[in-house]
Amino acid sequence: MISVSQVSKTVSDASGPLSILRDIDFSVGVGETVAILGASGSGKSTLLSIMAGLDTPSQGRVELAGQDIFAMSEDSRAAWRGNHLGFVFQNFQLMGHLTALENVMLPLELAGTSNAANLAKSILTQVGLAERLRHFPKVMSGGEQQRVALARAFVVEPQLLLADEPTGSLDAQTGESIMNLMLQMNKARGTTLILVTHDQKLAQRCDRTLTLEAGRLISQG
Repeated sequence: MISVSQVSKTVSDASGPLSILRDIDFSVGVGETVAILGASGSGKSTLLSIMAGLDTPSQGRVELAGQDIFAMSEDSRAAWRGNHLGFVFQNFQLMGHLTALENVMLPLELAGTSNAANLAKSILTQVGLAERLRHFPKVMSGGEQQRVALARAFVVEPQLLLADEPTGSLDAQTGESIMNLMLQMNKARGTTLILVTHDQKLAQRCDRTLTLEAGRLISQG
């Protein structure tokens, strides 16, 4: 499904070059669930952003289904994300001026889907929010907001779902509920899931783990 080949990321600051990622190399199969572990500052979120095409590597390749996403133009890469990729963030990243329904409809409308409202209502019902369609994020709990975010990510039927600390802003019980829901939806749709976490317990529920340390991939289990 996705292949990361010799990916490095270097930035410069006042003290000189800083290596964030160094020669990262791995692949993930169709339908596989993979957790990326590592301490804060190990490069996990940068790697996820590069896999999403939101950030660019200093060197290396990222291929989805054999297609190099950085051989695309920026506009083509954005269209690719809209058609093939779902992204779940730690802090939900919902549009505060839009209702739950409108937030989930948004990626469908951007893709020109004609029945966006019906599809959005259906998936919000699946995540247990049938009674919250017209509510704005500010009046929803953290768990409810993350359910909206999951619905928004899955509504486009992505081939690949990337999740950056999806339970990091939630209490343990709510986080467990969200993780259960995400894995259930992922399995039902056959989506490939890659998530960044520092939670060993959560990582153990995935098919395998990758561990980053100081920008290097030190283990694949």
